[in-house]
Amino acid sequence: MNQGSAPIRLVISDVDGTLVRKDKSLSPQVVAAVRRLREAGVAFTLISARPVSGVMPLIAPLGIDSPVAAINGGIIFRPDGSMIAEHRIDPHVTRGVFSLAENVAVDRWVFADNRWYASSLEGVHVEHERVASNQQPILREDFADLHDRADKVTFVSDDAPLLRDFAQRAIAEFGAGATIGQSQTYYLDVTNARANKGDGVTALAGMLGVDLAEVAVFGDMDNDIAMFARAGVSVAMGQAPDGVKAAANHVSTSNEQDGVAHAIDTFVLPRVAR
Repeated sequence: MNQGSAPIRLVISDVDGTLVRKDKSLSPQVVAAVRRLREAGVAFTLISARPVSGVMPLIAPLGIDSPVAAINGGIIFRPDGSMIAEHRIDPHVTRGVFSLAENVAVDRWVFADNRWYASSLEGVHVEHERVASNQQPILREDFADLHDRADKVTFVSDDAPLLRDFAQRAIAEFGAGATIGQSQTYYLDVTNARANKGDGVTALAGMLGVDLAEVAVFGDMDNDIAMFARAGVSVAMGQAPDGVKAAANHVSTSNEQDGVAHAIDTFVLPRVAR
């Protein structure tokens, strides 16, 4: 969370819990703040745990014309949807985490081939994901044929201690070969080792010829800490867990209170002017 004095030339924002509100909508205040940022000559783009289909609807309203990262940086694509880079999970890891989850009370989602496969079609998280991923789930009991081409595996549970325990065991066994972390308190994501937001923001900045010291990042969850450590300026949303706030240079208002707009106006634009 080292903060230098370089001017900010690029802002990269997380999406859920950061850019959008609980109902997954963009507020007019956030859209206007991103416009002010771009008018000041600062590029703006996104990095999200969402699949490509879930990030695409945000591109036009925000005027994004730079590469964008989905699957926590596992996929980098152009605003027209064409691929730049894609990193799938090692099949050994996918098989292993599914085996580890056999007797754990979690729902299972697999994102592969630009589709979303789910072990259940019921529940509030499925409804939220229908909006976030901008697609309908395909019901599956057996995911074995997807193990060799999965972009992301998500385990879902509202039992926070159970999911934290499962996360710790998954990291201990497979963390050396994958990125394993919680994008929400009820989601545990497994992606390729290179599909993490630290490597993701490094790749995005490199494509735009921007030094990491000139990058500001916004986030709200544990999986955002990796990019906080790389960027010149990091901002946590007001509702973020204490550990996430401690890893950031600044804390904004919550995503329900237009935290991205506040961060742009308070922590980024003054650095641009200076």
